[in-house]
Amino acid sequence: MSASLLLGAVGAILLWAVDVTASGINVHMIGAILLVVGIIGFVLSLFFWSTWGGFGRADARGTTVVRERV
Repeated sequence: MSASLLLGAVGAILLWAVDVTASGINVHMIGAILLVVGIIGFVLSLFFWSTWGGFGRADARGTTVVRERV
């Protein structure tokens, strides 16, 4: 998730904040590609995080622990 946020941030910076002309490389296109890849990675991370369950999975299943004193 952090890698996709980092890619999205770098892509946004290259797309909207950098104003450089380089021969053979379109910096704005690279920024747009990185931004799209970051957004897709973030959405996929959220999807897989919700299916995996993250931390506290035992509570989500309704598992109850009963301890009896002897």
